[in-house]
Amino acid sequence: MAQGTAKGKGTDMVVTGAQAEADAGFTSFKGRRIGLITNQTGRVADGHLVDRMRRAGAQLTAIFAPEHGFRGTAEAGAKVRDGRDPATGIAVLSLYGRTRQPTADMLREVDVLVFDIQDIGARFYTYISTMGLCMQAAAASGKPFVVLDRPNPLGGDYVAGFTLEPARTSFVGQYPMPIVHGLTVGELAHMIKGEGWLTGLDTLALKVVALHGWQRAMRWPATRLPWVATSPNIPTFESALVYPGIGVVGETLVNEGRGTATPFSLVGAPWLDAAALVAHLNAQRLPGVHFEAVRYTPRSIPNVAATPRFLDQEISGVRLTVTNVAAYQPLEVGMHVLAWLQQAAAANGVALFEDYRMFHAICGTARLQTLLDQRAGGTAIIAAWQTEVARFKAQRAKYLMY
Repeated sequence: MAQGTAKGKGTDMVVTGAQAEADAGFTSFKGRRIGLITNQTGRVADGHLVDRMRRAGAQLTAIFAPEHGFRGTAEAGAKVRDGRDPATGIAVLSLYGRTRQPTADMLREVDVLVFDIQDIGARFYTYISTMGLCMQAAAASGKPFVVLDRPNPLGGDYVAGFTLEPARTSFVGQYPMPIVHGLTVGELAHMIKGEGWLTGLDTLALKVVALHGWQRAMRWPATRLPWVATSPNIPTFESALVYPGIGVVGETLVNEGRGTATPFSLVGAPWLDAAALVAHLNAQRLPGVHFEAVRYTPRSIPNVAATPRFLDQEISGVRLTVTNVAAYQPLEVGMHVLAWLQQAAAANGVALFEDYRMFHAICGTARLQTLLDQRAGGTAIIAAWQTEVARFKAQRAKYLMY
């Protein structure tokens, strides 16, 4: 697909679905009351989509806020309250409080539901769960659902991880796909409906406003789009890039960089032999990354990481530095770290897991736990998911738009 040019920017960059709609004056929504599912990432070239809609005269009647809230300032897991956007006076209705799905009453003044949130490409990042539940609500109320597509920051070619098992379905794992799926939110919406992953979607009128200029091999820097923090602990693209692997590692008895300026680029614990872990990881010659031993102290950061693990303790740790964005494989790196941690913890009489439930939920399976218990190395763990990754790639092929 040819490169698109973002209006008013003066340089070639990917054009998002939101930007395309804004440039067209939102004419496709003329005469319809809009319920917009969005947060701080719903931006176009000259500001937030909400403000652009209002200036264009679009009938925006409700804003629906996912985890972290409309402004993206609520810490992970914190309940989000209803409110009003102070700039426009429009009601902001929480989808991460008393309900995670729009109710019939919430949709009473809405003719069309529109989704515009920047995802980061990991199955356990909850915005895509919110999208699916909103699709169900739209179908149940007979209202069309529109996705304003945005790039997958990890690219569209990279797919990795075990496929979620139906018995492990939860809000941090709602679809039977690998941890890293390589889909845009628009492609995923089509696949959710087409594969019947959620009930009641047969009659849903689904439309995706496509990207212009995005190619599957692109990771975020190649899009030339500015990064907006997608949540408090994903302040940069670099944090999004390392998140799929170190996010899994963070479910063990280590600190994963929360409480520092570089979340998910650090792994540390008081019991950790950082020099030994660094030597092991660098010996693996994993593509696009270098490791070094550090000491650091997690601090309380209000609304970001109020109580990070090992709060105010100086701990031994390892810093990940990505040296080649295109080559880096985040989930594979996480598996090599996790396998070493399991063996080191056992050797030191440390219980690596405080609670298996969330670990199994984000992994979507107990198979990883079984492999770790068997002292499998990172290479063996990665090999174990290759067949299901290949199966998923074949399954998703008919839904690819780019």
